[in-house]
Amino acid sequence: MVAEELKQPEQPSVQDDRSVVVSAVGLTKVFRDFWNRPKAKAVNDIDFEVREGEVVGLLGPNGSGKSTTVKMLLGLLYPTGGRLTVFGKSPRDVENKRLIGYLPEETYLYKYLTAFETLDFFASLFGLSKEERTRRCDQLLNMVGLAHARNRPVGEFSKGMARRIGLAQAMINDPAFLILDEPTSGLDPLGCREVKDLIKLLKKRGKTVIVTSHLLSDVEEVCDRIIVLYGGRIRANGSLDELLTIRTNDTITVPCLPEGALDRIRDIVRESAPDGEMSVEHPHLSLEEFFVDLVNEAKKESIETSGSQAGGAIAEYLAADAPKDTKAVLESLAREDVPPVEDPARILARKMKEDAEKAAAEAEKKRKDELLAMLQASAPAPADGKSLQEKKAAEAKMSEANRKLKDLLSNPGGKKD
Repeated sequence: MVAEELKQPEQPSVQDDRSVVVSAVGLTKVFRDFWNRPKAKAVNDIDFEVREGEVVGLLGPNGSGKSTTVKMLLGLLYPTGGRLTVFGKSPRDVENKRLIGYLPEETYLYKYLTAFETLDFFASLFGLSKEERTRRCDQLLNMVGLAHARNRPVGEFSKGMARRIGLAQAMINDPAFLILDEPTSGLDPLGCREVKDLIKLLKKRGKTVIVTSHLLSDVEEVCDRIIVLYGGRIRANGSLDELLTIRTNDTITVPCLPEGALDRIRDIVRESAPDGEMSVEHPHLSLEEFFVDLVNEAKKESIETSGSQAGGAIAEYLAADAPKDTKAVLESLAREDVPPVEDPARILARKMKEDAEKAAAEAEKKRKDELLAMLQASAPAPADGKSLQEKKAAEAKMSEANRKLKDLLSNPGGKKD
């Protein structure tokens, strides 16, 4: 079922149209094989919204449905079921795409274009004037730290430099909605810091940003809310404060206080540090701890996923408890009283070769027998009472038939020298 055949959501009010950027209800994507049989359910009936001015982290293990969701948001994949809108319209709406910026996980650029030409090319796709294109290209190259390399072909760039120019092209149209897939991949620490500062700046300008990343510390620093996927389903959706706060414990930070019970802590503060400030708050998990716990919980519930799973035990020959006396093992294998053990793969290969040769020999013998029978049936046999001339003619035909048979048997493929 294509997206046009899906039920479209009711048109939201003007206020909702401004506030809700992405709306997904029952969103599903099933990949099928050549025979149209379901092969993998990458996205499985998910509901979520992204509002204007939010920075949302889309997280999950490899194969959990993140990239599929992003491709459906961009209109590159058709949903199998459910409803999906971007700015209240279909993701495939052409005019909508002017409002979207996208940084893919892998930066694909025309390697013979310079950095300036690359940005100018993408700017021209949005119909910007030459003066506006030049102004934006100069500003973006300076922003991502590539002003000095504006005339270098991007094919000469390192991965980090290519990532920077990719980030610049994603913002050439000043998008209202930005999708960043692994934005800090390949960047040095300075570049990572600059990207995170840029995301915070975009948030201040009211831009909406979706970030997918496996660097959870980066997501924790810049995102207001996270959506965690596993097996194509949403396992968690909420603000970082809601999800990471441990509300069963309390943390008190005070200057140089002796250990004491919580009910006496205020008295101790007043007695020991009357001028110090006291704050009481709930301790937080790190985003990485929360993420790992969430995935492990999903695995315990035996939830199916088409993506990667945890690895098994290490190979025996790499294990720490492998035999250390290698010399003794080799000597025992080399003793004459120990019969050599042939590789099972070699035994199988040899048997298959023998069977093939036997079958070929039988087929060749059958073919020769058929040829001999055919020629003998076509050659006339000499009869008694015929003239000498007729007998000689019959003998000549028999000789010709024998010669042909000999030629066929000596050259079974019928090839000419």
